[in-house]
Amino acid sequence: MHFNAGLPTDALLLAAGATENTNSLVSFAWIMAAALLAPLVSYMLGYRLPSVALLLIFGMIIGPSVLDLAAEDEGIEMLKELGVGALFLLAGFEIQISTLKTKEAGTALSTWIICALACGVGAYFLVDNVPGAIVVALALTSTALGTLTPMLKQDRILGTKVGNSVMIHGAIGEVAPITAMALLLGTRSTLTTMIILLFFIIIAVAVAIMPAAIASAIPWVKTAFISGAGSTNQTILRLIILILAILMAVTAVFELDIVLGAFAAGIILNRIIPDEFHRRLEHRLDVVFYSMLIPVFFVVSGMSISWDTIANNPWKVLGIPALILVTRGLPVFLRENVAHTGSDIETIRERLQVGLYSATGLPIIVAVTTLAVNSKIMEPENASIFVSGGALTVALFPFLASLVGGKKQPEKKDEESSAAETKDL
Repeated sequence: MHFNAGLPTDALLLAAGATENTNSLVSFAWIMAAALLAPLVSYMLGYRLPSVALLLIFGMIIGPSVLDLAAEDEGIEMLKELGVGALFLLAGFEIQISTLKTKEAGTALSTWIICALACGVGAYFLVDNVPGAIVVALALTSTALGTLTPMLKQDRILGTKVGNSVMIHGAIGEVAPITAMALLLGTRSTLTTMIILLFFIIIAVAVAIMPAAIASAIPWVKTAFISGAGSTNQTILRLIILILAILMAVTAVFELDIVLGAFAAGIILNRIIPDEFHRRLEHRLDVVFYSMLIPVFFVVSGMSISWDTIANNPWKVLGIPALILVTRGLPVFLRENVAHTGSDIETIRERLQVGLYSATGLPIIVAVTTLAVNSKIMEPENASIFVSGGALTVALFPFLASLVGGKKQPEKKDEESSAAETKDL
């Protein structure tokens, strides 16, 4: 018996619900389930394990190496890239440009250079080639500022002496490796790369001054933006996301790391948004980005971790966090103890916190090892060991830092304040 008499073929296809994005949607559903479960489990554990670490763990569990419930196809990869952009935009937004001109910033830069050079020389004797030594040096000396920012917020460390110091070391440990990676590991000549970076800076400056220039030349545009800022039009947030999209697109076209564009977008916003609006805007950005894009990035990053690699090479994987602690965290800690860095940090406990936070790295490790694998500089298995070890630093070092500093649970009044601000949106 036939029930489709008289129905056009396209109607039958529509009724069947066929879509080429089915796998992406199923993966996305599992990813968001992991994203929701992580903070609930973190709360259940008394915040002893940060939700970011749980996002990575749950990502590995639902990923191809364990349960194989979700996969990173083109659609999910795009969401991950947007999550990276959102994460580093917020990190850049937290950076005060004035702090990067201080003695502490100069000390942080010199500390990173010394660490990177020492690691590079040591790695050269192991891998016996310059590109491989550069990859190892950059992977071992980066700091995951974007990854640390939500943890510092959760622990209420931002704005303290420790938080300010971590932000400075994080900014140096994020931007310096990206720049070095572009200059030393790119397929172009160093001079060409420097010219491209100069063009990027020019475009970023143009993007920064464009909104004010347009508002000055066409006054009604400013009025329209203000009028639509709090409505369903959300003009201010759309402008921010446009700035992020432009700078990420520019870095992609120039074959630079998109983290550079996202970080620049955050710094630009910090400069062009009046100080009195920072807190309210930051909260709105948190609502937009932390609800989906940023947790997607962490879960998908966890999905790329191979459980088989960890099981077959446990000591190598565990050795990576130890190496990073020695090559990145220890020098920062020692520099704070033996020299006046300008951080005004007085206690050993606080200096140890800064060292542990500074040794937390993942995004740059992923970026530099991916580039190394694509360039045949590093074997995929070794890259997976580095990424797995980097994920362990995210799970372990901030947790240890919170124990050293005496981690506090979020206060009830803070939760009520956050709920009230959310309602105001």
